[in-house]
Amino acid sequence: MKYSIKKPVFFFAVLASCLFSFQVALSQNYILNNSSSVLEVHGTSSLHDWTLETEKQSGKLVVTNAQDLEISSLTFSVEAESLKSGKSTMDKNTYKALNTDDYKTMNFSLTSLKQVTKVSDQSFKVSALGKMTISGVTKSITIDMTVKVEGNKVLLNGEKSFNMTDFGVDPPKALLGTIKTGDKIKIAFKSVFEQK
Repeated sequence: MKYSIKKPVFFFAVLASCLFSFQVALSQNYILNNSSSVLEVHGTSSLHDWTLETEKQSGKLVVTNAQDLEISSLTFSVEAESLKSGKSTMDKNTYKALNTDDYKTMNFSLTSLKQVTKVSDQSFKVSALGKMTISGVTKSITIDMTVKVEGNKVLLNGEKSFNMTDFGVDPPKALLGTIKTGDKIKIAFKSVFEQK
């Protein structure tokens, strides 16, 4: 009698274990290719528009179902002092505003996929909810992007606009405050993740 009670429990335990193992086996891990990826920060000032381009970024992506685009993990990090404008004075003012002595990186971590719309067999429109941390301040944000699965690569393409002051960052100033940077910025990215 004891055996008949334990047998179904054992069966379900084995079944659950097999399903979990199958899910893990289906998961694909991807690493961001820094040299193939582009991330730019676009902004305005009282003098002219400006752009910062990232030289050092990293990230990890775990896809559990490529056919319907189920993502279990997405992390992204930018080295703050790798943001370059081509003008050393502006770069220094940017690093000062971001307090890069204390906060070396800007980070994003996926919380959930709010919406996934399949455009084609390999392309999806995605609305992703996550936590972004800039200059030590973390906020929940939603990023809309296009995701393409191409062989051993996953391509993320999108943009996000927000105010620097949302993260406690005072817009940089130059020439004794005569040149002022606008509060609103736009981050545009084309990220290439490769299977490892």
